[in-house]
Amino acid sequence: MPPILRLYEDTLTSGAREVTLPALARMIFVVHGAAVINGKRLAREETWHGEAAVRMVAGEEGVTLWRYELSAGGSTGLSIVAPGVRSREKLSALLDTIPTGALLMRGDSVAFPPGGCAYLHRHAGPGIRCLIEGGIRIDTHGRSTSYGPGSPWYETGVDPVFAQAAADRPTRFIRVMILPRELLGKSSFRFVNEEDKAKPRVQQYKVFVDAPIETPR
Repeated sequence: MPPILRLYEDTLTSGAREVTLPALARMIFVVHGAAVINGKRLAREETWHGEAAVRMVAGEEGVTLWRYELSAGGSTGLSIVAPGVRSREKLSALLDTIPTGALLMRGDSVAFPPGGCAYLHRHAGPGIRCLIEGGIRIDTHGRSTSYGPGSPWYETGVDPVFAQAAADRPTRFIRVMILPRELLGKSSFRFVNEEDKAKPRVQQYKVFVDAPIETPR
């Protein structure tokens, strides 16, 4: 069975006890507040990533986290059940289109100016996105779906996608993709139509993690 990529939203109050999570390939993004994760203090829009077990505690003002995890197919989810913690699975996806061979996890943010778009394209691997500001319309599989802040969606990588950002405000989403390790440090973006290659790409990227990972067993 293919691996599963999951996205959780965890909110920890300042009085919550230390939370522990087992070893998995994951990226944790701080949405609001601050936390200490494996001894490192992280503030808003900073990230932790790795495959080791995790120990985390909220800062004085509490914290909201987006936690992306890659686990073996058939595994159960890891919503946190503890006093002072609210944890929910936002989205999970069975990665039927995961690349064969050695893998890497790439986590980044993708920003668009008002009215910006990403022309019809594919990626070299599947991933989950979650909008952090603005608005975006995703056209794929013959359907159009609009997303607002806090809304997640999944892209297979192999299915062509057109993305249209809101016209009246900047737009940005946080993304984790599972890619072939040979793309370490290289773009996974592939235009579908040859004529679009000459058009400007207005997206701006900030890479949080681009690291080899083990395939979950």
